[in-house]
Amino acid sequence: MTYPVHLVELIEEFQEVEDQMERLEMVFEMADEVLVLAVDVWSDETRILGCQSEAHVLVTLDDGKVLMSGGADAQLVQGLMGILSIAINGAAPAQALLLSPDFATEMGILNSLSPGRSNGFRNMFDKVMLEIRRLEA
Repeated sequence: MTYPVHLVELIEEFQEVEDQMERLEMVFEMADEVLVLAVDVWSDETRILGCQSEAHVLVTLDDGKVLMSGGADAQLVQGLMGILSIAINGAAPAQALLLSPDFATEMGILNSLSPGRSNGFRNMFDKVMLEIRRLEA
């Protein structure tokens, strides 16, 4: 799959780091990349089901481009949201829908996570893609 340039750069940055703990630190740093979804907006509709943490995302369109905001009670989950938001924010819906969660595997982050956290990332990814499909319809 061909990724947007900014995502390719992020994948390469993560691939350059061999130490799994250092990669996890990088994920924590990605938490700052999330457009914050205020806690008072969190609802059953924004909740990511199957995530070990309390995590919420809201996907909207801004001038026809995908815009994801989110929040979580765990910085690791917030960091994973940051990575996903870098991958899709600013993309046209059709382009965002071409993305697969394989980019996270290529980054080497999923094998650094517990199975529950990896599954949570997949649930987050699936929810975001579902929301994009709804907006596109």
